Amino acid sequence: MSDLTVVSLPELAVQQRYSAAAQAREESLCCPLEYPAELLQIIPQEILERDYGCGDPTSHIHPGETVLDLGAGGGKLCYITAQVVGPEGRVIGVDCNREMLALARKYREQVANTLGYANVDFRYGLIQDLSLDLDRLAQELAARPVQDPSAWLELRQVEDRLRREHPLIASDSVDCVVSNCVLNLVRQQDRQQLFREIFRVLRNGGRAAISDIVADEDVPTHLQDDAELWSGCISGAFREDRFLEAFGEAGFHGIEITKRQAEPWRTVAGIEFRSVTVVAYKGTAGPELDRKQAVIYRGPFAQVQDDQGQVYRRGERMAVGDATFQRLQQAPYAGLFERIAPRVDVPADQARPFDGSQSRIRTPRETKGAGFSLTTLAPEACCGPDSSCCG
Repeated sequence: MSDLTVVSLPELAVQQRYSAAAQAREESLCCPLEYPAELLQIIPQEILERDYGCGDPTSHIHPGETVLDLGAGGGKLCYITAQVVGPEGRVIGVDCNREMLALARKYREQVANTLGYANVDFRYGLIQDLSLDLDRLAQELAARPVQDPSAWLELRQVEDRLRREHPLIASDSVDCVVSNCVLNLVRQQDRQQLFREIFRVLRNGGRAAISDIVADEDVPTHLQDDAELWSGCISGAFREDRFLEAFGEAGFHGIEITKRQAEPWRTVAGIEFRSVTVVAYKGTAGPELDRKQAVIYRGPFAQVQDDQGQVYRRGERMAVGDATFQRLQQAPYAGLFERIAPRVDVPADQARPFDGSQSRIRTPRETKGAGFSLTTLAPEACCGPDSSCCG
């Protein structure tokens, strides 16, 4: 039938377990976590008791940003984030569990009154399908119940219309996507779509900061089929290297493990499961034009390679296109490279496409100009005891 009624065994187990966990705390669903005490003071005790997670991605968000929390649960991370982004920011929490959403929404007005501003919104949807508003779909279902295959086919058209005309989360509308121990609960066949959706909703220059459980080995099928282990954030865990690969395949760059739990949270059949936090960036807009720019990688490695395959050798003037030149001055690369702009600017409308098929050195004459022959004289008393001209 519809996406609302046909669920796999893992999905059903997750729905049932987290519905129960919204009513009474279940200790086995979370790792021990510490948050800044001052950010917890405004959050109702009922939410604190029903919080389940494995990390804290909030250190990667900034004031004034629009932040999307995937799998918001009872709303704890959203209410922490609301304080970080401040009155100029905005927080959107998405969850597909009605009981958890009811808990989060229950205290929205109370938290807003305490803060002195309201900047949190909770929405009903699947994190792997951030275009479909399940509240709107429920209204459509109430008006036209699905009772036969013909009605089901019509419902699919309704879903497409809702995604197009009333998306739950619009494309290019979010500065930062956060999530805390939720991606592992999404079934395997939906995971490519999940990462594509995260990429879609982010603005250019935006980032994802995701805390989740990963495994050091492949999780065998018989463990994945265990509903208790899956709904407990264990057997659905990504293998840790493939977790990062999933970001790259979706188009992210600057992918970095910012925190990795040293000791495993759980060990099952010899497989270690631990928490990691990964930050990944959506590329800045702009074509790769050859504007005679170069960068010098400072080290400490002999060379590094970026997500596009460009190699930067320590101390060498490596030729780059304009989009890369701009990107390397921003997080997470800022401070790793010296930038070398041409002596005479090459306007974008006069620049040729940059050939990035191979990494190459940009000679000094390319940036200074072939006819450059300036000679400068040393200032008098340079580098004397009272001079600062030599640093």
